[in-house]
Amino acid sequence: MDVILLERIEKLGQMGDIVSVKPGFARNYLLPQRKALRATDDNVARFEARKAQLEADNLTRKAEAESVSEKMEGAAVTAIRNAGEAGQLYGSVSARDIADGLTEAGYTVDKRQVVIEHPIKMLGVFPIRVVLHPEVSVTVTVNVARSPEEAQMQAERAARGEDPVVLGRAEGDEDTLNDEVAIAMMDREERRAAREAA
Repeated sequence: MDVILLERIEKLGQMGDIVSVKPGFARNYLLPQRKALRATDDNVARFEARKAQLEADNLTRKAEAESVSEKMEGAAVTAIRNAGEAGQLYGSVSARDIADGLTEAGYTVDKRQVVIEHPIKMLGVFPIRVVLHPEVSVTVTVNVARSPEEAQMQAERAARGEDPVVLGRAEGDEDTLNDEVAIAMMDREERRAAREAA
């Protein structure tokens, strides 16, 4: 199905582009969210007539998003979670958790604006992208720890450029931690063999 994009959509196109998408994507996402119109002759003519107004509205929303991104730059969210000895979480940190943390910090963020490239299932400090506008995004820091004290320690270590997760060991035991994390991610048979070898 051919549609006219009413705003920039990542990995699809710019405002005004006529693109071909799968019918389900158009019917279930682009059309209901008012991000696109069906590319009929009538809609193309209507879009061309309203193009200047749409571009002006887009510039206004973009300017608002840029001002919010300047305030949000460097923001940090702390998520306190239960975890095993190797730092593996019992569960994960979701986009909703991050959006709720940013909302508590005074920012208006929806979970759909939070982009998590890989699931957060380990303790540590992670950079996460928040899309405020199709052309404006900001990176926030998510600190996943077992306690507020551990979160503070991880934040300080990350600020110094060190590996933030130490899991209560002495300063020189980071190699042991990395070995334990690698063992936790192995299959059961490989874990047994690795423990016997160590």
